[in-house]
Amino acid sequence: MHHPAKQRIPLLEHPYLKLFQLLMLASLFYFCSGIIQVNKTVKEVAVLSCNYNISTEELTEVRIYWQKDDEMVVAIMSGKEQVWPKYKNRTFTDFTKNLSIVILALRLSDNGKYTCIVQKPEKGSYKVQHMTSVMLLVRADFPVPTITDLGTPSRNIRRIMCSTSGGFPKPQLCWLEHEEELKAISTTVSQDPETELYTISSELDFNITNNHSFVCLVKYGDLTVSQIFSWQKFEPPHTDNPVQLRDILISVVSGIAVITAVIGSCLIYRCAARWRWKKRNEEGVDMEKISPIYIGSAQTSV
Repeated sequence: MHHPAKQRIPLLEHPYLKLFQLLMLASLFYFCSGIIQVNKTVKEVAVLSCNYNISTEELTEVRIYWQKDDEMVVAIMSGKEQVWPKYKNRTFTDFTKNLSIVILALRLSDNGKYTCIVQKPEKGSYKVQHMTSVMLLVRADFPVPTITDLGTPSRNIRRIMCSTSGGFPKPQLCWLEHEEELKAISTTVSQDPETELYTISSELDFNITNNHSFVCLVKYGDLTVSQIFSWQKFEPPHTDNPVQLRDILISVVSGIAVITAVIGSCLIYRCAARWRWKKRNEEGVDMEKISPIYIGSAQTSV
């Protein structure tokens, strides 16, 4: 006796497996997209919410933990709060705002993912009742870049440098002209090991025989700062009428000739006057050397 063959349902088409797959995808989507992101700058205040409310009576029964990556930040057990040394005197829990923690005077080292875990007693042990994560991104704003003129390394070529420092996260720098990126000679990025702040600088060469308007653009994270440098090529004075320039030159030369003639005449006149004065003085001296003749003083003999 032949029995009709049973139709086998493909594994992926089984209704229960489909439901399981949908639940898994929904869970993955929730955990991947459910992390709240908080953006702050250095020295600001960050409030990270646990998104969980409890009554004052429950506070003595539950355990609340705040941790950053693999290190503890705050723990509340039996209603008592304990803050770890790295966050001491600048972090506290706000029980009235969804069990949020408040971090004062933010540092770059505060960057990271913070996780809030709430446990409640159940059958003699503590079970996780709630868990949420918050991504804290701390940045330090770069000041507006400065552009320095480094002189002329070769004929008709000028070199400039754009630089800025004291920012975070790691920056990128590009030169733009008419919205087109230019090739820099060199770009240097360095980080202070203590403050973790970055410094960036870049050099650019350009031809001085053309007009230019450069933009130095620094990107860090989703923020940017920029500076503009403009260059105008040197142009000699332009005259529309060459005859006017010739007339001006003739007038200048004529004026110089007249002044020279007047000065020459004055010098000749002074020399002639001095010569006449000297001649008269010499004649007077010669007259004084001749002895006087007295009339009537001579005797005549018969």
